[in-house]
Amino acid sequence: MTIDRRHFLKQTAMAAAVAAAHQRAFGKYENTQLEAAQGADGVKWDKAPCRFCGTGCHVRVGVKDDKVVAIQGEQLAEVNKGLLCVKGYHVGGILYGKDRLTQPQLRRNGKLETISWDEAIDVIAKRIYDKPEQFAIYGSGQWTIPEGYAAQKFIKGGLSNNHIDPNARLCMASAVTGYLSTHGVDEPAGCYTDLDECDVLIMWGNNPAEMHPVLFSRVIDRRSKGEKVTLIDIGTRRTRTSEYSDEYLEFRPQTDLAIANGIAHLLIENGTYDKQFVERFCNFRKDTEEASLFGQASTFEEYAELLKPYTPEYVSQLSGVPVDKIRLLGELFGRKDIRITSLWCMGVNQHTRGTNMNRLLHGIHLLSGHFGKPGDAPTSLTGQPSACGTAREVGTLAHALPGGRVVANESHRRDCEEVWNMPAGRINPKPGYHTVKMWEQFCTPTEEGGDISTVWVQVTNPGHTLPHLKKHFTNKAGLKDKFLIVSEVYPTATTKLADLVLPAAMWVEKNGVYGNSERRTQQWFKMVNPPGQARDDCWMTIAVARRLFEMGHPGMKDKGGNFIFSIQDESGAEVPVWEWERYYEVNADKQLFEEYRKLTYLKHKDVAPYDELVKARGLRWPVVKKADGKWHETPFRFMEFSDSYVEKGKQLQFYHSVTKDDKALIWFCPYEPATEEPDEAYPLWLCTGRVLEHWHSGTMTRRVPQLRNAMPHAYVEMHPEDAAAQGLGNGDLAVIETRRGKIELPVWLNGRGRPPKGTVFVPFFDENLLINEITLGDIDPISKEPDYKKCAAVVYKRPAGSRAGSPSPIR
Repeated sequence: MTIDRRHFLKQTAMAAAVAAAHQRAFGKYENTQLEAAQGADGVKWDKAPCRFCGTGCHVRVGVKDDKVVAIQGEQLAEVNKGLLCVKGYHVGGILYGKDRLTQPQLRRNGKLETISWDEAIDVIAKRIYDKPEQFAIYGSGQWTIPEGYAAQKFIKGGLSNNHIDPNARLCMASAVTGYLSTHGVDEPAGCYTDLDECDVLIMWGNNPAEMHPVLFSRVIDRRSKGEKVTLIDIGTRRTRTSEYSDEYLEFRPQTDLAIANGIAHLLIENGTYDKQFVERFCNFRKDTEEASLFGQASTFEEYAELLKPYTPEYVSQLSGVPVDKIRLLGELFGRKDIRITSLWCMGVNQHTRGTNMNRLLHGIHLLSGHFGKPGDAPTSLTGQPSACGTAREVGTLAHALPGGRVVANESHRRDCEEVWNMPAGRINPKPGYHTVKMWEQFCTPTEEGGDISTVWVQVTNPGHTLPHLKKHFTNKAGLKDKFLIVSEVYPTATTKLADLVLPAAMWVEKNGVYGNSERRTQQWFKMVNPPGQARDDCWMTIAVARRLFEMGHPGMKDKGGNFIFSIQDESGAEVPVWEWERYYEVNADKQLFEEYRKLTYLKHKDVAPYDELVKARGLRWPVVKKADGKWHETPFRFMEFSDSYVEKGKQLQFYHSVTKDDKALIWFCPYEPATEEPDEAYPLWLCTGRVLEHWHSGTMTRRVPQLRNAMPHAYVEMHPEDAAAQGLGNGDLAVIETRRGKIELPVWLNGRGRPPKGTVFVPFFDENLLINEITLGDIDPISKEPDYKKCAAVVYKRPAGSRAGSPSPIR
């Protein structure tokens, strides 16, 4: 794969970018800019972050005749340094599927009919005006920061309604609660530089070789230069990451909790924990039966006592990991001469005890002192391009407000009301419905208590990605008083049930700002026009708000009686951006972002000024202007050598600590069995996830012929012995059944992933084979994130079926 990427760069990189890369690719950020360039062939190049995962790679986008015609890795970007994964190299193709949505459509008599934008805006505004308390917005970590901020301000500041949540609830919520209950503030302290500095990299239940390949290549490239980096893969099935790893520790699903406790047990038993670090920088906490965010105060002595049962022998019995491998992990964390980075993603987060697992991973790093130095870091990765920037930092969650604030806190509400120039009390102190609850209420008949009647979906595909789809989505069918609005770029499983479909602009068809996994905020400009009548999601929100303003809705006015989304030109005159023809007369993104920026200081999440982001390939917050007059980013947070907010002489300062003493929390959380485990009727574990070629529900990647042809449809991975027991061979159609339903899929044996006996794996990208029809809907009690990684299933041969072609192998 590395050879292919470098070959691509060799063939396509511009000479100017290559020359500049020698000077800047490995240097610190400076206020300089490679201007958008136009070659002799008429192709104009400019920068943008990739549209896919949370890695935040930057690409250079080549445009000619109002069309994206070429993509290359951005040489000036620190994240990817000119490299892209297979999806990144094809990102331009996502704009040009033959079935792009180009006209608003309203469902009448069971069929979607084309209507005007004016009528569409009227329909939405009337639904909201009649029952504002029953209206909800469901967005995503694919919203740009201005889009999410506009939706946030509209519903919480305008409608006094907190029913807004992103699909990041399905993937990152447990990481959020893990950071909050450890550091007192969300998001990682480290950054991608840790991958360049660590001696040991531990992957906890994730597969970065396929899911975050550009990041993984940073480590593999170090090996090619002769550096020694030990890779340890702790997982429930062998993947391509396992193939590169020095150690593969296969554990029984759910028992990662026991493994983490086993490491902590050994650190204390062997006396290899970092006593000085712990005494200086840490306090102790324990989980409670009520499963609260901040638990119950504890002591080191109590912590040590609670860990006593987690001997290597007991952990091995629970997890299936050999005793010597448990001891190996304990010995590595006990060493002071190496630096250890832990990475995790959905395997840890999509977990009925995801918050606790996040806490335990932070805890073993703190207990061992493997924290606070480059290469020593516990870091969660994200799956969406702005799950951090828009969901977590803007706070587009049912309980949250911008900049780390929460609706339940009066002073936090007052901060937002002041910035928004709204009357005191406008923001509702009661949290809205989190994602799973929102959709449960929407899919429940009104007469049975279903008190959400209208949902507006933007930039996501819940009809494909929600767990237990019958309960949380398809039950909407037939509920005549329920109304689903979907802003989309292509027909999806969600638009099939939509009552109103709005054609949306995507990626470089609009301005935008994203925030990636390492706190890096990234900006880009519109480069091409969207097709037909497709328009920006941000414009849609503002247009609906303006229609409500004209209808006399009091929430659409600020204290001075002005429209809450008043946008001015350079002379201070209001520009009617709610009129699509006038929207791009000014940079609405910049004005919304700069307003949001005022709310980022409270929790030291200071984002850079918009104009500084224009010059850069992303800046990691907090971004602070120093005495030299320059804006400085913060690669390593809480660390005196890097973070401007750490007091001189502190060395390490958790300045938002839960205990208000600048100390982080080390948690004890017990191992608990999964809420649904295999039994006689359903003897197998079912796990779901992604594949290299497709991103999430495949809405975009399945429109790219090269990606679709490389992985055309979903499949079920099985252990050969499990398959043989059911008379199944490669390509046979198998029935996968859980307590929630069944689905038929072709079997793929000995493919790129190899599950152990008793386990099956199904990717979720295929809109024609919706595995989420049968996945578990149980959630973590603190983060409210559902578990997609384990439920009980049975697999058997289709009684009277024929063979189906197996998925094309990827070599």
